[in-house]
Amino acid sequence: MTATKPLWTGAEIAAATGGRLIGDDFAVSGLTYDSREIGPDQLFLALKGARDGHDFAGQAFAAGAAGALVDHAVEGGPQVVVADTLKGLEALGATARTRAHLRGAVTGSVGKTSVTQAIKAGFDLAGPAHASIKSYNNHIGVPLTLARTPRGTERAVFEIGMNAPGEIAPLSRMVQPHAACVTTIGPVHVEGFSDGEAGIAAEKAAIFEGLSPGGVAVINLDTPWTEVQVAAAEARKAEVWGFGRHLSARARLTGHRVTEGGAVVSAEIDGRSIEFPLIQTGAHWAMNSLCVALMLEALEVPLDTAQAALAAFSPLAGRGETRQVAIPGGAFTLIDESYNANPLSMTAGFLTLGRRPVPQGTRRVVVLSDMLELGERSTELHQGLAGPIAEANIDLVHTAGPRMKALHDALPPDRRGLWTETAAELAAQAAHLIRPGDVVMVKGSNGSKASLVAKALAALDADTPPSSSGSPREPR
Repeated sequence: MTATKPLWTGAEIAAATGGRLIGDDFAVSGLTYDSREIGPDQLFLALKGARDGHDFAGQAFAAGAAGALVDHAVEGGPQVVVADTLKGLEALGATARTRAHLRGAVTGSVGKTSVTQAIKAGFDLAGPAHASIKSYNNHIGVPLTLARTPRGTERAVFEIGMNAPGEIAPLSRMVQPHAACVTTIGPVHVEGFSDGEAGIAAEKAAIFEGLSPGGVAVINLDTPWTEVQVAAAEARKAEVWGFGRHLSARARLTGHRVTEGGAVVSAEIDGRSIEFPLIQTGAHWAMNSLCVALMLEALEVPLDTAQAALAAFSPLAGRGETRQVAIPGGAFTLIDESYNANPLSMTAGFLTLGRRPVPQGTRRVVVLSDMLELGERSTELHQGLAGPIAEANIDLVHTAGPRMKALHDALPPDRRGLWTETAAELAAQAAHLIRPGDVVMVKGSNGSKASLVAKALAALDADTPPSSSGSPREPR
């Protein structure tokens, strides 16, 4: 039997980065910048963030690291010395990029991580595949994901995010995708853009700047910013494939209905009328599924395989996980959307909950924490949630956080639940937020800690411990 080739050898790392190998050659099966995650046969990346990774090199070697990438010699084991470790990581990523024969890239105001992982699920059915983990989508996460690409990968997909102007294009050029998509555009991270959503639309469209020649741009045709995206794609001479309800869409949504245990999407894709089931019930997942289908088609995965992948794709942690929680007198349904929130995803969540059939006499309840990074429109956008809540026939709204106070005050008294200054205070009241038969959705920005409420509600069922989700750490 032929031994599996390592992800990298020390000599290969030195060649890719232009660095100098100190000590014996070594082989690694993975790489990380966090000494708390290090294991045997791993490469430790001594990056500089809030802390200097070089301070933890000894700890990494003690935990079994096979080697390190450093900008000056350290004690403990073999290493490759480069002028700048982040630049070294980028060089590793650039060298590993061609290990994946076909590459996709995903951005958008909402849905990036779930769409990325759904594309990966389709890839997995078609051959050896690779993808971003968690939400590793920034100037560290993207080259790290590239550098982790295994040899022999057929397809890979990369999530690309931003917090400020000018971040997406360089990351897309690192990936050089053969297909790239923008899930949708909305007021997310808007405080970093003086021109608001217009600036966000232009920044998201910059993902097409990295497209390989002849690449495919997959675009949501149902946003006000379609022309911005199309212009950016055409400037790169890309093929434009649209999805949405628009009649010209290559993947056109014709219907979405919530069913027992999931939903069914009706669509026309490449002129073919199809229906397929989803475990995901969210209304936004009807659009996401069409985006996924087109990305898979562009990267040589057949539609039938895409349908199979979508039908089996479960919600990610904090992004729509649904469970029954037993409490005295019965049980309630908990929908955990606590990972993140913005006006677009909030509205989609309300719409989905409103479409969900509930027994007579039971309630649709939402528990919301602050939406962050909305700039000077924050109060207006929080107050504005009252309309979609009413349209979705939500019965009761509990809120937490100073920004959500604006929504609390805008609600009619019969819909107004508890308001607390923090999510932790609301979590402490978990047992008083619900009653048997309720269908409860918890949603808020990650930084406003809606997950505390979701975990507290889940913990009411002592037999089923709450789930947790990870997020990228600062380099260490």
